[in-house]
Amino acid sequence: MTMYYATTRGIEVLVTPRYLPQRSKPREQQYAFSYTIIISNRSKRTVQLLTRHWRVTDETGQTREVHGDGVVGEQPVLAPGETFEYTSGVPLPTPTGMMFGTYGMRSDKGEEFHIEIPAFSLDADGARRVVN
Repeated sequence: MTMYYATTRGIEVLVTPRYLPQRSKPREQQYAFSYTIIISNRSKRTVQLLTRHWRVTDETGQTREVHGDGVVGEQPVLAPGETFEYTSGVPLPTPTGMMFGTYGMRSDKGEEFHIEIPAFSLDADGARRVVN
């Protein structure tokens, strides 16, 4: 299992993607993936996750952007040392692709900033990685 990490301003983001063969229909060009994200506050300030911005690219180079409030219906507040974990999913029309993005955050002092979500690969079982 491959994991991807990024740390911005003491906030660590760990991503573990998975292919979901039971929800995929390769003959119909439908590939389903899940990803589990653990956000760990290693800074000295309490922070809140306000927004998300994703770029999802399939193996043909087609990219779509996703913007929204929070994650999985929540805008978690993380005190120093706390973590938040969630799992979500994404469909692709190809057996490989990639995602990356940012979370919009606010500190307990009211400062707003963005943290990096590391780029991670989405690969169906046995697929050859071909992302443009």
